[in-house]
Amino acid sequence: MEILGGPIFGVAGAGESHGPGISTIVFGCPAGVRIDRARIQHFLNRRRPGSNKHGTPRNEADRVVLTAGVFDDADHDAMLQGPEIEVAGDTPTRVPTYSVGYSTGEPIAAFVASASSKSGHYKQFSGSQGEVRPGHTDLVKHHKSKGFVDYRGGGRSSYRSAITDVVGGSIARAFLGGAFETRFISNIVQVGNVKSTASLAEKFTSGIVDAVEVDAIEQQLAGAEIYTIDSAFAAEAAKLIMETRKQGDSLGGVVEVVAVNVPALAGEPLYNSLKLRLMGSLGGLHAVRAVEVGAGHDVVTRLGSENNDPIRSAGYQSNHHGGMLGGMTTGSPLVARVSFKPTSTITKAQQSVRKDLSEIDFQLEKGRHDPCVAIRAGVALESRMAIELANAVLMHQSGRVHTEDFKLF
Repeated sequence: MEILGGPIFGVAGAGESHGPGISTIVFGCPAGVRIDRARIQHFLNRRRPGSNKHGTPRNEADRVVLTAGVFDDADHDAMLQGPEIEVAGDTPTRVPTYSVGYSTGEPIAAFVASASSKSGHYKQFSGSQGEVRPGHTDLVKHHKSKGFVDYRGGGRSSYRSAITDVVGGSIARAFLGGAFETRFISNIVQVGNVKSTASLAEKFTSGIVDAVEVDAIEQQLAGAEIYTIDSAFAAEAAKLIMETRKQGDSLGGVVEVVAVNVPALAGEPLYNSLKLRLMGSLGGLHAVRAVEVGAGHDVVTRLGSENNDPIRSAGYQSNHHGGMLGGMTTGSPLVARVSFKPTSTITKAQQSVRKDLSEIDFQLEKGRHDPCVAIRAGVALESRMAIELANAVLMHQSGRVHTEDFKLF
């Protein structure tokens, strides 16, 4: 069983790249959190294929519908202004869905339909004689499933499954934002050998960040050709991506993800450490090969006196520790850098095998793919960080029992 986050705040998903759609269930959101479908849609729009000319040419609206866990007794009409679902049959029925309301404390359910599937592009991967893409999951998933896997578009191994991450992360953002004004931002800092000279970690070193400052950076990122605060880097990276795509090849990349206004003391010291959970969650996203927290591998070159963050009565004076010490939050910004491998599916000829292990010279026949996975990955990383932090906050709160909360009369 796969659940992101948990055991208190958890997210479960179902659905394949070329199936009817992606379903999401969010467990453990406290009652009374304001849920706005438009806000969830905002984050899905950042993830959706076709949202950036440097990503896959597949174009999906990714329109989310909310079907459970949301209620507003004060305004039923506004609550039911979400997109309608049509149920076919002898007498077709149109069912309203939720637009805005408050979490009830029960599971929140969402669905995003797929409308731009071209399954015929994947016939060369069909059956025991199907071809295997080097670097992809084709071979291992075929044999793990005894041949019953949905190979179209990569099935569950497609980045499309990250829709669940983004929906769940949007609910976690709503909870943490309402409680602590916590915000999550990402920034692409490397594509191939091209590196940015600007960093969010350098901008956000103190524990408390004004919402106006975060809004300004988000507006800058939203208007950028590539989701980065460094315009010179964006232009150079875009040129490299276009050149690499023409050559039938792909590129890796590095994405920086940061949370600001983070509540202190969330997390545990060892086996349920937030560092462990966060590195596992970020590292578990498709195509990720490395996760660094705080100053990351650079700490190896420093002395302890150089790497320790000075502390005064107002808090930590620097943030080499990336917002966590001993697996627990310090109130400083959470900082991670995540490295993605080059996209596995490319048109350049490669040595490979069929699923029966007979050797072939592989040549991709058809398909629509991101030349650099990192370009659209930031919002999924933000979402996974939000989910893990929300769970850690609720785990911390579970150890603080107030008798007043357990009185009925």
